[in-house]
Amino acid sequence: MDFAFTVCDQAAGEVCPAWPGQPVTAHWGLPDPALVEDEVGQRQAFRDTLRALESRIKVFVALPVDSLDRISLKRRVDAIGRMRPDSAEDRAS
Repeated sequence: MDFAFTVCDQAAGEVCPAWPGQPVTAHWGLPDPALVEDEVGQRQAFRDTLRALESRIKVFVALPVDSLDRISLKRRVDAIGRMRPDSAEDRAS
């Protein structure tokens, strides 16, 4: 395993399990859309979460992984996790 990402807002303060292979880890926290109580709002929350994750994943897969050392890579994946959910065109640097 090369990378492990947590996405639950509540996971930020928790200790992560030991991952095989010492992956680069990052917290990409997002609000839990399942906690939205009304059906219309919940559907929108799930769409927003999907859009935010898609944006972050697109930025992640565009990283020049082979040319980054582990510390730089860690900084970059942490920066991706700080992207605003509505910033699809943002690039982590």
